[in-house]
Amino acid sequence: MADLQVELNATAEAGELDPPSARPPEPPPISEPETVHEPAPEPGPEPGPAPAQDPLGRARALLRRHPVADGFSGLPWALRGLPWYDLELGDSAVDADVPRLREGGVGAQFWSVHVPDGITGDRVLGATLEQLDLVKHVVAGHSDGLRLARSASEVADARNCGRIAVLTGPARADAIGDSLATLRALHALGLFSLTLSGTSWAGPQGLTPFGEEVVREMNRIGVLAELSGASEATVHRVLAISRAPALFTRSGARALRDAPANLPDDLLAAVGAAKGLCLVPLAAEQTGSSIREVADHLDHVRRIAGPESVGLSGTYDTSAAHPEGLADTSRHPHLIAELIERDWPEADLARLTWGNVQRVLRGVDFTARATREREGRRQAAS
Repeated sequence: MADLQVELNATAEAGELDPPSARPPEPPPISEPETVHEPAPEPGPEPGPAPAQDPLGRARALLRRHPVADGFSGLPWALRGLPWYDLELGDSAVDADVPRLREGGVGAQFWSVHVPDGITGDRVLGATLEQLDLVKHVVAGHSDGLRLARSASEVADARNCGRIAVLTGPARADAIGDSLATLRALHALGLFSLTLSGTSWAGPQGLTPFGEEVVREMNRIGVLAELSGASEATVHRVLAISRAPALFTRSGARALRDAPANLPDDLLAAVGAAKGLCLVPLAAEQTGSSIREVADHLDHVRRIAGPESVGLSGTYDTSAAHPEGLADTSRHPHLIAELIERDWPEADLARLTWGNVQRVLRGVDFTARATREREGRRQAAS
């Protein structure tokens, strides 16, 4: 597997091709021929402008400049059940491999370390640790195409080196139990985001005082708060107390489809006001069975939350059924082409695919640094 190669095309220098002495003598002047008056040609239609590039071609060109940062992949759990796989050459047993990620214009992907709901209690932490270890093993074994990243700068570095950045997370919140030390340990092992739902401290009634401490500690160490499926009380409280942007990795618009993880308009507006990010899933149950229905959700979230608060979540290699035409990660250009036909400005498309996720990653980095600096100043003053 060859590394990325850059071809340098030499350009010829401008100037005279031959010295004056090497040029042939100029021919003698030719007498003007007798003028012949030809009839004027019949007027015809004026030539029109050159044909514009088709929407799919424009979509592929845009994704070369602004690749997709895909907010949710279930690939680690899918790989656990395979006796053998090769993501570099391509593997039909999964929805995402390096060739199809490149064909789909994907530049970064969040690899979920969620474990199934049937795993409970102390087994959640053990299964999450196994998932973290598997992610490291898979990326190390496919280093020509993949690279682990834990910050905005590392994501950009991976892209500049021709690799697809892999960010680890989200994980289930009950993996940390009631322990901030476990949260810090998981972060040290590579965990980048945590879903704040389904625990005694983040449930239907919102965050307990300990839950608020979890959010503050996540801000301090640089773990992203993920809220898809969280209760409305939890969502509102996290948006109020978190200094870093919050993320919804699998949420469409409830006004268009009443699915559990989809957000009502008041929450979408609150996400936009808090500079959070709603990643719309390519999942038929949540956003419809066609590309047009998915685009309707993107239109709606963009209108209510704002163009800086909408992104894409493939939800590939999960149990979700995908809309027609979006069967695997290679199909992202077809969705972008649909948005081009809807006259989305290029600036908004660039935010949707790449810019908004980068903004959130930079926000998490900045908050963690600023929090640690404040702590250092307080300790120095005491």
